[in-house]
Amino acid sequence: MLMVNLFKVKAKLSEYVDRAARGERIVICRHNKPVAELRPIAGTRTDPRVIGPIRGRPTFDLPPSFFAPMSPDELDQWDGIGTTDPLAGRSPPASGASAAGMAGRGVAQGRKRPRRAPRRRT
Repeated sequence: MLMVNLFKVKAKLSEYVDRAARGERIVICRHNKPVAELRPIAGTRTDPRVIGPIRGRPTFDLPPSFFAPMSPDELDQWDGIGTTDPLAGRSPPASGASAAGMAGRGVAQGRKRPRRAPRRRT
């Protein structure tokens, strides 16, 4: 284990990273007090991941009808052709969050809040 002050680490960071990659542990100090540690990362996964179901869970099979083409009526329903708006018959929410309730706050009519002046730095 090597103890090094922060000033020296900043000047030669790549050298200390290389040493850490080789397995050495480096303690970084500020005013000779340890504040951080530079060490190698544990081994990363190199083998390919298995594609498929999660281990321990049952598998399932899709029936051949799943891959069959849809009928024209089913396709029209997916595309929204010939159907009415599903929300057309509903009443507005009871929480008061409708556009009319928000109009007094300048939201529904497209008004923006006034911008604040930027803070001055001193």
